[in-house]
Amino acid sequence: MFKRYLYSFAERYFYRPNLVQKILSILLLPISCLYFLIIFLKFKLSSKINFDIPIISVGNLTLGGSGKTPLGIAIANEFEGGFIILRGYKRSSKGLVKICINGEILTDVKTSGDEAMEYSKSVQNANVIVSENRDEAIKLAKQMGARYILLDDGFSKFYIKKFDILLRPKIEPFFKFTIPSGAYRYPPSFYKFADFIAIEGRDFIRQSEILNSTERMVLVTAIANPMRLKPFLNHCVGHEFFPDHHSFSKIELEKILNNYNANSLLVTKKDLVKIEDFNLPLSVINLKVTLSKELKDIIKTCL
Repeated sequence: MFKRYLYSFAERYFYRPNLVQKILSILLLPISCLYFLIIFLKFKLSSKINFDIPIISVGNLTLGGSGKTPLGIAIANEFEGGFIILRGYKRSSKGLVKICINGEILTDVKTSGDEAMEYSKSVQNANVIVSENRDEAIKLAKQMGARYILLDDGFSKFYIKKFDILLRPKIEPFFKFTIPSGAYRYPPSFYKFADFIAIEGRDFIRQSEILNSTERMVLVTAIANPMRLKPFLNHCVGHEFFPDHHSFSKIELEKILNNYNANSLLVTKKDLVKIEDFNLPLSVINLKVTLSKELKDIIKTCL
């Protein structure tokens, strides 16, 4: 419960701050300036390493919630032969783990983390590796015959020679400050270091539909910036937002169903991979991303 409160506070603080939160943000500016200096020095002191394989990074400048994974899935489905490499945030495992090879899933979601499993189940003939050390994962992928590497959230790996795609979120943070005064992990000025800035509606289109819709759905999700799902609230009798990457239990979800007298839980695919074995009534937000011709052509030149 305390984690949910902190998450809710952070969401308001970064995107819809009240007067007290605005004052707190200003007071924390000296720490944000120090953070900015560290990030800037890290960027300037990084020397590019060429791994002799095309590497495409999909990232963003803000704290989560910009839609990196759906865009990454669309790219991986459009261009065959890629190996998807990501950290596997909040997974129970450590080190380098092969999650899915040639479409065969080798682990469970606790070992992989929710985003890696979402890739594994959403990309045709997927190849997915999780590793804190991206260098090791890239070298292994090359040995296994990768045509190219797709780095999920790889912008911060300044030392890797790659093609950087940065997503600009539809909902911008209230202040354009770096953390802790704002929601930017990297200063907004770093957009100029991207090779391509992807903007929804111009470079890609999202289309959503609800699968297995019921009369009384309750929206339950553990994604960053859950207000992105605001259009679906009108279809629901209520909603429950959890911290990003939250590990659900069957008991807590059953309680939510009972509390709202709901016929089903409405979840995203990122949530689905963690709860699909609970044998609960589920409705799913099916999100499909379509790439623009320009973005497809630009990626082709990288491969």
